[in-house]
Amino acid sequence: MLLVRPGVQAGNAVRFGVTVTRKIGNAVCRNRMKRRFRALLRDILPVSGIAGADHVLIGREGGVERDFALLRSELEAALARVAAGKGDPPRKPRNGPRR
Repeated sequence: MLLVRPGVQAGNAVRFGVTVTRKIGNAVCRNRMKRRFRALLRDILPVSGIAGADHVLIGREGGVERDFALLRSELEAALARVAAGKGDPPRKPRNGPRR
């Protein structure tokens, strides 16, 4: 899953973050998935990333076993959708205290 928040920082810097929850597997599995995501982001974001935006990849079930070329094509497609303005609309902020 890719989340992009445009207009967060001034200039053309492109930042990224990676998160994988404990539900996915043990630490070895989660760290492997994060390494794969970071490698993809370092290759693709300078070319296809949104300038001045924060990009966050959220690891989901099956990300470790997925073919690297398939992950690359899916990330490129997701970035193309964001660039074209076809992403999901921003969520409304929660009201009330968080628990």
